[in-house]
Amino acid sequence: MAEVQNGYANHKLNFEVIRSPAVILHPAGEIPAGGPATYFLSNLDQNLVVTMKTIYCYPASGRRSTERAAEVLRTSLEKVLVYFYPFDGRFGVDEGGKLVVRMNGGGVPFVEAAAECEMEELGDVSLPEPARLGGLIYCPPAESIFETPLLTIQVTRFKCGGFALGMAMSHSLADGLSTVEFLHSWAEIARGLPLSLPPFLDRSILKSRRPPAVEFPHPEFSDLAGSLSTSDSFSSIPLIHKSFTFDADKLSRLKLLATANGESPPPTSFAALTGLVWRARTKALKTPSSDPTKLLFAVDGRNRLNPPLPTGFFGNGIVFACCICPAGELVEKPLSHAVRIIQSAAREVTDRSIRSAVDYFELTRARPSLAGTLVLTAWTRLGFGATDFGWGSAAQTGPAELPTREVALLLPENNGGKGTVMVLGLPASAMKEFEEMMKF
Repeated sequence: MAEVQNGYANHKLNFEVIRSPAVILHPAGEIPAGGPATYFLSNLDQNLVVTMKTIYCYPASGRRSTERAAEVLRTSLEKVLVYFYPFDGRFGVDEGGKLVVRMNGGGVPFVEAAAECEMEELGDVSLPEPARLGGLIYCPPAESIFETPLLTIQVTRFKCGGFALGMAMSHSLADGLSTVEFLHSWAEIARGLPLSLPPFLDRSILKSRRPPAVEFPHPEFSDLAGSLSTSDSFSSIPLIHKSFTFDADKLSRLKLLATANGESPPPTSFAALTGLVWRARTKALKTPSSDPTKLLFAVDGRNRLNPPLPTGFFGNGIVFACCICPAGELVEKPLSHAVRIIQSAAREVTDRSIRSAVDYFELTRARPSLAGTLVLTAWTRLGFGATDFGWGSAAQTGPAELPTREVALLLPENNGGKGTVMVLGLPASAMKEFEEMMKF
């Protein structure tokens, strides 16, 4: 019996997605060296127990019929799972209380679906709207993370012949770069090619030191809840999500605004955008002046470690740089002040600080608290859209939803645009003020 999901709608779209029953896929062959019974997850993986839900849209074209797209994606996924075999397992806990992957053959659910609309009616998928896009992602019911698949795939065919690939992947298994490398490997096999970059799966190179040595303070793990003058109501207020596009001209204006008098060179686009969002969001939420506000932003540690992580490292190579500033100071001082704090935090991510963070978790099992916090991450240079399964690159990609309420995301502009898109969620009253601050 096919499953019918109704009501994935916004003001311009109301459509049905009809799903066929899920098929559970497994690696199509022996995994290397038989594979371990338990797959190790590093301390950098332990902090990211969220599911990333992303969508990749492939319009119909004269280049190649999409009639067999689901079959091609299914058979090639089974083949690529031989190399990325941890997706075949499920979470477990080791004797030390940390997450591992139990290689129990739980498998990867794969669903074929049909949408009762044309693909162009989807609109811009860079705006994360679960009510509109959730029908393109398959998430089977699970009572706990130990029953939740580490990867699910849905291929949805539209009336026009185009199809959307919807993917739900555990962030503990892969950060953005590893996710893209997995997609590119899958796409190579779908096109009949050998892997150009086989994954490096041994995460034990990120084990804590013996004995653990915490060399630095780690404010990224600090809980601000006790320092806030009011309860952190942000966690319960309904949010609306909006996207803001910054083209080349607007980014140039922003970098000029973010440059202190006489300072040279201007900040990077990332530092300027991050400072803008942190400052404007704090102001829009009317955070009391004396309250601290925290910013966490993802930094790729692969080449900051000594030695660097191996090429093709599969896992989480990111760490969170942390900035904490009184809200009043942040919003009253110029944007360049916020940018300098961000630049300083980024410079502090070194081999020693990353090793110290790994050891800090080993000793404390602490996870970053998100009270009074903005989490910002950038997908602008990852190349999600370049994935070609045989039907060309994706016309557009985006997140079906943000992993937590505190996240803001930087994305490349869809449909060939050269700008940067920023998406976030805020209460309606705060969003109106935030929008005004995006006009410059």
